[in-house]
Amino acid sequence: MPRQFFVGGNFKMNPVSRGQKESIIGVLNSADLDSTTEIVIAPPSLYLIPLKDTVRPEIQVSAQNCYYKDSGAFTGEISPAQLVDANIPYVILGHSERRTLFHETSEFVAQKTKAALNAKLKVILCVGETLPEREAGQTAAVVQKQLQAVVDVLQESDWSAVVIAYEPVWAIGTGKVATSAQAQEAHLDIRTFLSQKVSPAVAENTRIIYGGSVTAANCKELSTQIDVDGFLVGGASLKPEFVNIINARRN
Repeated sequence: MPRQFFVGGNFKMNPVSRGQKESIIGVLNSADLDSTTEIVIAPPSLYLIPLKDTVRPEIQVSAQNCYYKDSGAFTGEISPAQLVDANIPYVILGHSERRTLFHETSEFVAQKTKAALNAKLKVILCVGETLPEREAGQTAAVVQKQLQAVVDVLQESDWSAVVIAYEPVWAIGTGKVATSAQAQEAHLDIRTFLSQKVSPAVAENTRIIYGGSVTAANCKELSTQIDVDGFLVGGASLKPEFVNIINARRN
């Protein structure tokens, strides 16, 4: 069974006003979107519920992060139980900005991933290497270490609710982008790792999407790679060109 193409938009800490948020959603609500692509957008948590109530129904909404506890004295955090109660189906975990700026370890990301899945959220799990790691030929080893922490705490059945986002850190927001061959190589490495460490079925069925300066100009070529199952889009998800990226597989 072919894997459904997946395009996620990570708004990060944008936009800065409700008016701008409504403008972004207005573009998506009026656009001609590929009905065969699963579309998920991740606004700041402040906008999750109002955005879910105004965006067209075929576009799903994701949180950008969550904690591993359902409630308690954890100032500034949002819990899996709260997201489920608000009918938010997805959460992004392990983004490189969380790993680097907020010092989240792979083990902590794994703990949060397990908690989110236990709450019946679906998870967009981010992995990726830095430029020095790539130049040292360590891409596969770094990504596998990040994934192994998650493999260690999940059951095989959990993986049906996980989308893996490969995001080379050196390509996020820099304008640099992995070539289609580099992306395909990294995605194939991830799929091979899943086959060996989880199961061939999980490897075949898990969607592995690419993130890192994806634009309307480069998405078509990237989308032709056999192991690239979609995109996690940053800055371009705030622009009208996000529609072109959603429609990358449309002939």
